[in-house]
Amino acid sequence: MRSRIIRDIKARRAVVSQELERTVWRYLSRNTTMDPQIRMQAQLALSRTPREASPTAIKNRCIATGRGRGVINQWKLCRFQFRLRALNGDLCGVDKSSW
Repeated sequence: MRSRIIRDIKARRAVVSQELERTVWRYLSRNTTMDPQIRMQAQLALSRTPREASPTAIKNRCIATGRGRGVINQWKLCRFQFRLRALNGDLCGVDKSSW
């Protein structure tokens, strides 16, 4: 589980480092007023960027366990860890609901 967290951190760093370059290539390839040859070159350059630098490669993971499903974004915890910490009183502003 620790390796998943490390892989996720590595992917997030790759996205940040390549963000500006990918944005420029994407803008050039989608700009219809430019010459088609330049747009094609921009599309090729965009396809040559590293795959792990794509923002869609990022998956929200639990910071405690590395679980990729059932993650509550506000606290970055999976539902089970969220429940444990909420019952222990470790999360500010979270109360057990009863009705």
